[in-house]
Amino acid sequence: MRALPTAWVVRGEVPGPDVDEFANPEQVRVALAGAGPDTLLAAQHPHRTPAAIAAGLGLAESLPHAREVLARLRAAHYRRVTDVVAPYIVDGTDGTAAGLLALVDPEAVGGDGVAQVRHSEEVYPEVVAERSAVLAGLGYSTSAALLVPVRGGEELTAAVEQVARGLGDPAVRSVDSAGRRHLLWLLGPGPQRDGLLARAGAQPLLVADGNHRVAASAAAGLGGMLAMVTGGPALQIGAIHRVLSGTGRGGSELVAAWRSVGLAVAETTPHEPSHPGTVVAVTDQGTYTITLPPPGAGEPVPRIDHAVVERLLLAEALGVDPAGPSVRALPAPQLGGLALPAGVDALLLLAPVPYEDVLSVHAQSRTMPRKSTYFTPKPRSGLLLADLAG
Repeated sequence: MRALPTAWVVRGEVPGPDVDEFANPEQVRVALAGAGPDTLLAAQHPHRTPAAIAAGLGLAESLPHAREVLARLRAAHYRRVTDVVAPYIVDGTDGTAAGLLALVDPEAVGGDGVAQVRHSEEVYPEVVAERSAVLAGLGYSTSAALLVPVRGGEELTAAVEQVARGLGDPAVRSVDSAGRRHLLWLLGPGPQRDGLLARAGAQPLLVADGNHRVAASAAAGLGGMLAMVTGGPALQIGAIHRVLSGTGRGGSELVAAWRSVGLAVAETTPHEPSHPGTVVAVTDQGTYTITLPPPGAGEPVPRIDHAVVERLLLAEALGVDPAGPSVRALPAPQLGGLALPAGVDALLLLAPVPYEDVLSVHAQSRTMPRKSTYFTPKPRSGLLLADLAG
């Protein structure tokens, strides 16, 4: 971990729609259609702006315009700072986190030859490729990954809170669209900064949120990424569900297919499961509880429900590619009710993964299924821009 040689701190509010609220490209396109041309979201997704779509521009052709947009945003909404780290506290109904924003080397290897930044989930290669191209094209990191020390998180929390109290008023105060309060301070060279950096980087770091950002940063080859390292004190894990579409099957056909592979399926009322082991499927012909089979002989435990859903409910029962266009991840905060949306075959509702299971999977050198954990609260994108190319 190291300080940011050059960074840009927002003056006022982040320009444009809240970039952390969008989970898929269609949501981004809709948001950009209703926003102005110069927003942080437009710089991050230049090929999804109305102008780029109308002109038929791909990502590579859109990047020069994205650089121009980001330059105008910096001039109008940010101030330049040098050689700093950022103690950061975010607090909301979905948890509290006190941590340190700094540059992290995504490819760092410890003295034991093992990666210091460790992925917690599998990734979608096409998402990594797109984000890597944007990162390399902009030369700026606009969103921070959320990293958790595998040990010693309580000590880091206490150290950040103590330093923040001594720094007085924060450089940034912001409230996001979900009502979370974000406080960010700037800390220059000195013993306090050295101590925070040493404490934050003393242990291997597990990627709590931002596996695609970490992989994209490594692929972009810029030597660092913006990350918030935090031990809480009150991180929470929400559920990430699955949206199934384009199968051409109604509810009764889906149920028959699931039963054909030995799954127990029973009618129920719409609800989100609170404990692992069951999946609630909302279809056009009713809502069903699917009881997942117990782990097989020799199967690693804890087993993560998302892996069973991808293997058994989707691939084996339906012949659907879990990473293909028929399946979309849906974080629980974006569920928007338990009614079946138009054009959707089924909502597959899963329980949150317990934090102990996440740590246990990591301790076994295993990787969680992609898009299976929704850690909160997260650092807000756009409060601090890290210059990676300067």
